[in-house]
Amino acid sequence: MRVDVMSKMRGVDSFAELWRRRVVIQLPDGTKCDLLSLPDLVQAKKTQRDKDWPMIRRLVEAHYFQNNTKPNSAQLRFWLQELRTPQILVEVAQRHSKLCRRLIATRPLLAQAALGKPQELEQALTSEESAERERDKQYWLPLRMELEKLRHAK
Repeated sequence: MRVDVMSKMRGVDSFAELWRRRVVIQLPDGTKCDLLSLPDLVQAKKTQRDKDWPMIRRLVEAHYFQNNTKPNSAQLRFWLQELRTPQILVEVAQRHSKLCRRLIATRPLLAQAALGKPQELEQALTSEESAERERDKQYWLPLRMELEKLRHAK
């Protein structure tokens, strides 16, 4: 098993806040594990790494399919802010149009979802992902440069 330990992650709250929102699961042997909440995990996975983006899509889709029969307002907001599957995003946006309209200011591609334009939405999702990858790249660039200097100094 691989465990990543980071003292700070881009785009997420402080450890204290993450800990407050954590989810505790119990394994079959009774062991309890503290995990990031799903919204925090999705935010933490918004990196430049290729493997993270399909995982975000799967995590949010799974959450949607587990909870879509009677969603609460927090779940609806989470789906509208994080879904990466055009067909599902269109469905949620059109079914909950009032909330969708309120969130367009924070996620502009919801306008295409509300209008039921899957091709435009697919392009907007790709642009959103590219911008997020670039933000992650820029965030880590100074550290990478510093590590390269240390590596070459040896």
